[in-house]
Amino acid sequence: MDPEDLEKLVTREMPFGKYKGRLIADLPGNYLHWFARQGYPPGEIGRLLALMREIDHNGLKPLLEALRRGRIR
Repeated sequence: MDPEDLEKLVTREMPFGKYKGRLIADLPGNYLHWFARQGYPPGEIGRLLALMREIDHNGLKPLLEALRRGRIR
C-alpha cells in the first residue's frame, strides 16, 4: 500500500455508478463488499476500492478522520 492512497480515499470521488460523486471513504460497506465479490475495476480506482473495503471490513474507518480534518482548511 502506498501511504498516499489513504489521502486519496478522503479526496477522490467515485467516478461512476450508483455512488458517483461520493468520496471513496464515504462509500457504504455493502457497496464495497459487492465489488469484492464481483471484481474490482482495473487501475487506481480498483486499488482504492479494495483498500477502502479492507479498512471498512476491519473497522478502521475512524483512522481516516485525522486525514479528513487535515484537509479542511
